[in-house]
Amino acid sequence: MKLQQLRYIWEVARHDLNVSATAEWLYTSQPGVSKQIRMLEDELGVQIFLRSGKQLTAVTPAGEAIIALAGKILAESDNIKRVAKEFSDHRRGSLSIATTHTQARYVLPPTIKAFAAKYPEVSLHMHQGSPMQIAELASRHNVDFAIATEALELFDNLVMLPCYRWNRSIIVPPGHPLTKLTKLSLQDVANYPLVTYVFGFTGRSQLDEAFRAQGLAPKVVFTATDADVIKTYVRLGMGIGIVATLAYDRDEDTDLVALDASHLFSYSITKIGFSRNTMLRGFMYDFIQLFAPHLTRDLVEQAAAAQDKEAIDALMRGIELPAH
Repeated sequence: MKLQQLRYIWEVARHDLNVSATAEWLYTSQPGVSKQIRMLEDELGVQIFLRSGKQLTAVTPAGEAIIALAGKILAESDNIKRVAKEFSDHRRGSLSIATTHTQARYVLPPTIKAFAAKYPEVSLHMHQGSPMQIAELASRHNVDFAIATEALELFDNLVMLPCYRWNRSIIVPPGHPLTKLTKLSLQDVANYPLVTYVFGFTGRSQLDEAFRAQGLAPKVVFTATDADVIKTYVRLGMGIGIVATLAYDRDEDTDLVALDASHLFSYSITKIGFSRNTMLRGFMYDFIQLFAPHLTRDLVEQAAAAQDKEAIDALMRGIELPAH
């Protein structure tokens, strides 16, 4: 049994049993991947995948268990490499982050700038996607950190740490009737067509819950994953926008007015997550604390050692999260 063979079956499962896509991802040949999988199955005496002709069609029950163990072995293999790097040169390496557009555009730049200045020999890689894609990348060890507001809690093998709380603003053109009101109500907002986030992005679920709780059914005419796109279509007159307050830039968005809506919706919490099996290097602890100063190395280590989400929540209880 070779580590390479375990990586092949792990990646084939991750690529929906598509051997061609797996081979392309691993910069190798399709016949080579297929041959190594067959050799592993012959050595173990069980089928890992079911086949129809040359196509893989499903994972066998034995294959499910073997692939799960392979993932753990590969993670530990990566940790061994990280230990070696940490002791050979703790200021060199790479750091990969998966996050949403809002985080990448409006929140992370100061952290990235400070981190790059402190660790110029660490290469940074940022992946953008939906919260579900982001969480899955971290869960499968394809990135070091996932930063998002939603979906992280769906993966039990992620250590999730709260970073900051935030709320929303209503975005309208200058002179809009809503700008004349002293204090907005949900009914006021629901009277106009809405432009906001796609469900599953940037706290959209809390927005929907707030309207539902008051028996309101607002007309959502346009949704996007990107706050900048939402603002563009507000400018076109399609409706009023609901975005994260932190996505409104007073210097750049001078043709729009942001109306406080924090009294209309409950706060959302952005979290940073990493796989429970990950060995964090020194510069990774520093990145976390640059992003969320209350998350000290000692606190992160305690959270990583906690047995479940409830234990992590208890550890974080009493910590006042900063607001963005």
